[in-house]
This record gives sequence, structure tokens and C-alpha cells, in this order.
Amino acid sequence: MLSYVNAVLNVLLAFAKGIIGIMAHSEALIADAVHSVSDLIGSVAVIVGLRIARKPPDEDHPYGHGKAELIASICVSVLLIAAAIEVFYSSVSSFFHSPRAPEWVAAVMAFIAVVVKEVLYRYNVRLGKRLQSKSLLAQASDHRADVYSSLAALIGIVLAVVGQRFGIRWLMYTDAAAGIFVAALVLKMAIEIAKEALEILMDRVVLAEEALQPYRREVMRVPGVRAIDDLRVRDHGQYVIVDIEIAVDADITVLAGHDIAAAVRDRLREKFDRVQDVFVHVNPFDPRERHHDRERGRRG
Repeated sequence: MLSYVNAVLNVLLAFAKGIIGIMAHSEALIADAVHSVSDLIGSVAVIVGLRIARKPPDEDHPYGHGKAELIASICVSVLLIAAAIEVFYSSVSSFFHSPRAPEWVAAVMAFIAVVVKEVLYRYNVRLGKRLQSKSLLAQASDHRADVYSSLAALIGIVLAVVGQRFGIRWLMYTDAAAGIFVAALVLKMAIEIAKEALEILMDRVVLAEEALQPYRREVMRVPGVRAIDDLRVRDHGQYVIVDIEIAVDADITVLAGHDIAAAVRDRLREKFDRVQDVFVHVNPFDPRERHHDRERGRRG
């Protein structure tokens, strides 16, 4: 539902800023409208990504469809990069033309855009963190980029009007300078979003030991687990997949080992909301081999 609200508001803001920007002769507001159009396309990408990501695992996608949301995040970042280039080009071009101060109504429109986008940013961040949604957080970053873009347009418009009012010619170029600054901020955010999504798409695992400790503690509380030989937690956006190797007594039956593995799977899925599935491999526990491993570790 939130993605649809984002899309509708982006349509309204894009049209309002574009029409008022043209009528009020504000290049900064026109550039901001172009940015809002990219937001609209980004909102559509998020809607599609979230819908696909919610599909349950199937025979062809046993790990689920969560990475579809990450692809949507990359689409948003690409659109942000394109918007940044457009804003930069438009702003630089303004320095090669005779300056013309926009009408005051352009400043009013920019102020409204700042307020609306800041509200959307805060709400998207809060919901995105609660749902662990990469695409909603990407959308929130997009809204924050819009806040900076509209704020820079607002400052540029106001200073340009002041410059014309008091005959200060160089002030009439401030909206173009602000546009270059905004383009740099948008480009930085887009690269960060794309980098995060690409790392997860390449099956980035949680490597920090402090992040793995809660998983280790819960597994070792399962009766029958003697040791953890390997543990990997793969991030798939809204959920994670756990791959784990546990050691059990070597003289128990295959059925008993299977029951312990099932208990590990059930415990992790019960204790951690983001765990969608757990793949457990069972190894025999050999105290002598582990003693030799510890000795080799001390000598190393």
C-alpha cells in the first residue's frame, strides 16, 4: 500500500513541479521535476519487486524470491544515477545562459515538495527497518535525496529572486550551483544503494562473529548438538537462509541424527523472525579429532 502512495505522490509532485517550473521560469524546479519522474519509475519498480519477493519458495526457486526486491533496489539506484546526471547537465548549462530569476510561486512549490518528501522519508525508513525491506529503505533514501534536491531548488530560487530584486547578478546563478551540489548527493546515495544490493545478490554472508553468536547460542541449546562445524547466514533482503554443519555423537542412529537436525531447523526459525529456511548437515562428533585440532591451533 505504501508503495502505491509513494507512486501517486510522485506523480502529483512531478506534474506540479514541472508545470510550475515551466510557468515560473525556474530551471532548478524543472530539474527537480525530472528527478521526481525518476522517483515514479522507481516506485513502480519497488511495487513489482515487493510483489515478486512475497511469493513462497517453489521447485524452481527453493530459496524463495527475495532477491527480486534487490533487483528493484538496483533499478532505483540506476534511475537515481540517471537523474543525477540530468540535474548536473541542466545546472551546468545554466551558467552559459543569461540568468533569469523565477517567479515566487516556484519557491512555494519547492517548499511544499520539501515538506511532503521529508514526511515520506521518515515513514518509509521506519517501516523499512521494521520489515527489513531493502527496497523500502532504498525508496526512503530516494525521498531524502528529493528533500535535498527540493531544498537546494528552494534556496536557489529565493536567492535568485533576491539577486534580481537588489540587482546582484551573481546571486541569480545560485540555483544552478545548488543543482550541481544536489547531483553529487544523489549520485553518492545511488552508488551506496547499488553497492549494498549487489553484495547481497552475490550471496554475501554474515561474517561478523558478533552477528553469528545469537545463532550459535540457540543451536548449542538443542539437545544432542555437540559442536558447530560451520555456520553461514546468507542475506536475501527481507529474510536470511542459514547453512549449518552440526556435530552429533557418532554412535547414534541415523533417525536420531535426523531428529536433532530437525530440532535445530525448528529452533532457528522460531527464535529468529528473518530466518526463512535452514539447511542442516550432520557430522559425527569425534573428541580425539577435535583435541588434535585444538593442539594444531595452539602450535599455529
